[in-house]
Amino acid sequence: MSETRSKTTIICFLLILTTSSATATAYPTIHGTADTTATASEHDNLIPTRREVYGDGRIFDISHRITTKMPSLGSDDGLGHFLWLPASMKNGSLANNSEMKLPCHLGTHVDAPGHVFDHYFDAGFDVDSLDLEVLNGPALLVDVPRDSNITAEVMKSLHISKGVRRVLFRTLNTDRQLMFKPQLVTNFVGFTKDGAQWLVENTDIKLVGIDYLSIAAYSDLIPSHLVFLEGREIIIVEGLKLDNVQPGIYSVHCLPLRLVGAEGSPIRCILIK
Repeated sequence: MSETRSKTTIICFLLILTTSSATATAYPTIHGTADTTATASEHDNLIPTRREVYGDGRIFDISHRITTKMPSLGSDDGLGHFLWLPASMKNGSLANNSEMKLPCHLGTHVDAPGHVFDHYFDAGFDVDSLDLEVLNGPALLVDVPRDSNITAEVMKSLHISKGVRRVLFRTLNTDRQLMFKPQLVTNFVGFTKDGAQWLVENTDIKLVGIDYLSIAAYSDLIPSHLVFLEGREIIIVEGLKLDNVQPGIYSVHCLPLRLVGAEGSPIRCILIK
């Protein structure tokens, strides 16, 4: 009897190892998701290619992958488990059908006026009401001086011409790779209230993008948002992935989910030369 139990234990152990190996291969390591390396198997030729640049270097994906380790508001350990597979082919279902639970202001995302104005929220100024013409079109990618938040003085120093309607601001946040770290930080670079006010009063910018979870510096978190969103003409895009893209003029294309009643939405953004 003991010999039979021993054989059964060995078989179960081998099955566990086989299953773990297959799982690791089916879901290869992605930057920010795991520290382990996938084990080689007969399915190596099925590992998908994940890219940042497409179209012979003309198309740049500037949205972050949603992973368990990406920073999330209200967490110091990253987003955590967000994806479930309640219907699985391995368990007899005819197809795999996943479910997810995500914060609306996660990763690369967009803010609607209802984010910081409750009367706008009640009136229905949600992400489904945002103007796609503003979210798509010619855009300027600029490098911000690395020793400062985006103040009025910094905005003046950038010399952004009248007529420019979409600007993506690359800051020290990109250099520090903050969007690849699970810990939420408060010393990120963002707009101060006077910087936001200067942009609203002295430029034609209607889309403002930045490379961390908030357009506003932590010290001016709500005041800067209020300045940008009060007139309902400016759209805020946060959490952009702007590393390895040269400053200059591009065509930007950002599409939020049509979430009726939501003041924010994850968004897919690309730049095209």
